[in-house]
Amino acid sequence: MAVGFVLLLSLLLLSPRPSLGVSSPCPAGCRCYSLTVECGSTDLRDIPRLIPTSTQTIFLQDNVISQIRRVDLTLLKHLHYLYLQNNTISGVEPGSFRDQSQLLELALNGNRIHLLTPNMLQGLEQLRILYLSGNDITRLLDYTFQDLQRLQELHLQQNSVEMIADKALFGLTSLALLDLSRNNLHTIGPTSLQPLVSLQVLRITDNPWRCDCALHWLRRWIDEDGQRLLSSAERRLVCNEPPRLSHLSLVEVPLNSLVCIPPVVQLEPRRLAVHLGESLRVSCHASGYPRPQVTWKKASQREGSEEPSEGRVSLQKTAGEYFDPDTGSGMLFLSNVTVAHAGFYECEAWNAGGVARVTFQLAINSSTSSSIWASCREPLYALGSMAFSALGAATQTAIAVGISLLALTALLLVAMIYSRHHQRDKDADGEESILYVNDYSDGPTTFAQLEEYRDEQGHEMYVLNRAKPVLPPALPTAVSTTNLDCHAPSDTSSQTLSIGPEAEGLFLNHSGVFMESQIAYEIHC
Repeated sequence: MAVGFVLLLSLLLLSPRPSLGVSSPCPAGCRCYSLTVECGSTDLRDIPRLIPTSTQTIFLQDNVISQIRRVDLTLLKHLHYLYLQNNTISGVEPGSFRDQSQLLELALNGNRIHLLTPNMLQGLEQLRILYLSGNDITRLLDYTFQDLQRLQELHLQQNSVEMIADKALFGLTSLALLDLSRNNLHTIGPTSLQPLVSLQVLRITDNPWRCDCALHWLRRWIDEDGQRLLSSAERRLVCNEPPRLSHLSLVEVPLNSLVCIPPVVQLEPRRLAVHLGESLRVSCHASGYPRPQVTWKKASQREGSEEPSEGRVSLQKTAGEYFDPDTGSGMLFLSNVTVAHAGFYECEAWNAGGVARVTFQLAINSSTSSSIWASCREPLYALGSMAFSALGAATQTAIAVGISLLALTALLLVAMIYSRHHQRDKDADGEESILYVNDYSDGPTTFAQLEEYRDEQGHEMYVLNRAKPVLPPALPTAVSTTNLDCHAPSDTSSQTLSIGPEAEGLFLNHSGVFMESQIAYEIHC
């Protein structure tokens, strides 16, 4: 009897207790023992709420938990180990770990987390190991791990990380192992790894590295300090681009082959006017290698300046008018524009080779056909609409060619008119030097009078008797014989010369007087 009692008492003492205390029962479907709660593979959708407050280790792996909320872990102030791998967690509410100052190990690998922010990991000052592998993380932002000053291992492999900000790893002064293998990294900057003063192991293989000028430092670092951090296999970083260097190891590429092409920005038009309420799309295309990232920003002029220029345009972020970096072609899109949208915008493109900027000016046309252009103080109303400089290069060229042609045509017309007037003046001068007309209004003209009518060159004067047409009026188109009587001053006899059509034509062409007339007259000389 006594022996049976002792055996029963021993079994009770050795068997796991269902709870950690009388007032803290174990969650349904979980096993609780030795300050440990094990709830793995139980199809949990949320973190259980009835976890004893004295718990130090929790196993919640292989469930379908989709998020971590602030209220889930508030009472678990003594937690040391938390395993949440292989769930469907896509979001962590900021401040969820603010009461876990004693947590040493956190496993969030195999979930659906795509973005990490500093406030998500706030409160984990004592954390030593952080597992984030196998998620959907695409970028590491500045100061994401700034509170994890005692972290020793950071596992980020098998994500989609393609960008690491310069200060993303700031604060990780105790980190000894960093695993970034099997991500989507094309490049990494030297400043990213500077805070890792205690780093012992670096894993960055199986990334599509772009071997250009941005990896100069990594190439030198591998030859120098990288020997102690990278194994022989880890040092073989294979280039994915450019094509001429693909499948080569970075250490095999000469430094002078790691080149970049600075960005060149194309923006047309540079100045545009739109009506109130309209939508606007402006494309800023940038070329270069590696392909530049493009950002639009609203610019504000400094006091006293009328046109934007380098050093006189300060940048400011404006809601709805700042765009995340894009590659190649950045689109500025403004819908339902107002007067407040008028001003200067700056398109900035950058890559490892340099930075290029172009300024764009937007004007708003009011209902009265006036334009609101940006000024140093307030938008001003000015007459007119779109300026010539707002047109495209091809349109400007076509207009310039058209204006040139019109100007050339006008010059030709002026030249023709001047030539015609000059010819008429010349003919008129010829007529006056050859023929002086006297219509016998003051009686017959004598030789002495004719002498007085000679010009400076001594040309003879002809006297026209309009009252004696040779041809009858009934034949206006006929060319008949003209009688020419020549009287000598000492001879009163008269001689009449008969001039045929050929001679008459010579006479008429020479004088130019009878060119328009069809009737010949009797001329006395």
